[in-house]
Amino acid sequence: MTIQKIRNGWLLFKQSMAGDSEFDYTTGSIGRVTVMLAIPMILEMAMESVFAVVDIFFVAGLGTEAVATVGLTEAMITLLYAVAIGLSMGTTAMIARRIGEKEPEAASLAAGQAIWIGVLVSALVGLIGIFYARNILLLMGADETVVATGETYTRIMFGSCFTIVFLFLINAIFRGAGDASLAMRALTLANCINIVLDPCLIYGYGPFPELGLTGAAVATNIGRGVGVLYGLYYLCGGGGRIRLHFANLHLQFELIVSLVRISIGGVSQFLVATASWVFLMQIVSGFGSEAVAGYTIAVRVVMFTILPAWGLSNAAATLVGQNLGAGLPQRAETSVWHIVKYNAMYMGFASILILLFTRSIVGLFTQEPVVVEYAIQCLRIFALAFVAWGAGMAIIQAFNGAGDTMTPTWINVLCFWVVQVPLAYTLALGLNFGPVGVFWAVFASDILTGIVGYLVFRRGKWKQRMV
Repeated sequence: MTIQKIRNGWLLFKQSMAGDSEFDYTTGSIGRVTVMLAIPMILEMAMESVFAVVDIFFVAGLGTEAVATVGLTEAMITLLYAVAIGLSMGTTAMIARRIGEKEPEAASLAAGQAIWIGVLVSALVGLIGIFYARNILLLMGADETVVATGETYTRIMFGSCFTIVFLFLINAIFRGAGDASLAMRALTLANCINIVLDPCLIYGYGPFPELGLTGAAVATNIGRGVGVLYGLYYLCGGGGRIRLHFANLHLQFELIVSLVRISIGGVSQFLVATASWVFLMQIVSGFGSEAVAGYTIAVRVVMFTILPAWGLSNAAATLVGQNLGAGLPQRAETSVWHIVKYNAMYMGFASILILLFTRSIVGLFTQEPVVVEYAIQCLRIFALAFVAWGAGMAIIQAFNGAGDTMTPTWINVLCFWVVQVPLAYTLALGLNFGPVGVFWAVFASDILTGIVGYLVFRRGKWKQRMV
């Protein structure tokens, strides 16, 4: 029996990785369809995180100014990520709903309108970056040395921002359609190209020119660009569920307005969360560089740890959208509770590991005694909220999958700005807890997110959301 279960599990894993454009996520075992979606989505999240560290890893050899340029540019591009992520949420919700309704042509039409929005956003941001790269760096506080080193890098990154927007958008279309394996493969291909080209173009290995920091920008955008082309190939008739033709690109202003309306909530969610994180970082920075370093290390460990839970949560968005489209609201809700359970189990396991091996984990990043102690305190406090946070994460994505992006926005406003930020300020500065006060404030907001998300989700109003 055990051997047969292993074989069945292996077959399911292979099927999820290969993808199946005929697979119906609105029928059959909920556990099976969840695994089919979750495995490639988890790996997609892992691939997305790789982009965040590869450039820094290779650029570090160029010196402090180069690293500062990458950091400052990424800080500004975060605003573009907010728009791209928000638009992706709206796109996934609408595509999933149409697929659930068994209306692939309507799904393709929605995909075409999302492409037009992506073109507009890319053109606007790209032109600003091309003409005002120097001003962007100065606005972020760069000195003249950093500007001289990195102006070209910033210009290329902003000028080629369409690769970011369209990689997010195309993968959102795939996720909504249930073609999660295609999204994973697009990011894997993009990452592999970036990893190979980065050192070659930065340092001039082999036949490649030595472009320094500019080479990092060129490599990243070539990698993302190839990922976009790969996605477009499958969108335009290469075997996915969505078939994008020229007829789908005819402007439908009512549909565009609907997409933008849903996406605004997604953008707001990201901006509310990001702004609160910046505020917390400012509080922590008042206690010295060691506190900042410890907090940063802990946050990076946590973000890596939650990738499987985030992938599972993305599966919740697709399952909710498709099942609502198929007229199966009860199955949509049951799917979410399954994923909440899986997320809670995984996050509980991750919490135990972190609590048992905190010092060893932190030791992989630093040996500075003060930094180590701050990181250990932060990780242990954060880990205590993992179960509630994992459950809340799945529920938030379920709202997004239903097209109800404003409910998570208001939950974020409550948990981050009404509770987390004032509590962090009070504990850290008012009651002299120091950085530990910030850590406990994050713990409180994570617990509250899970509780509030659960209570609001149980009310069931998201089932009546029209997309």
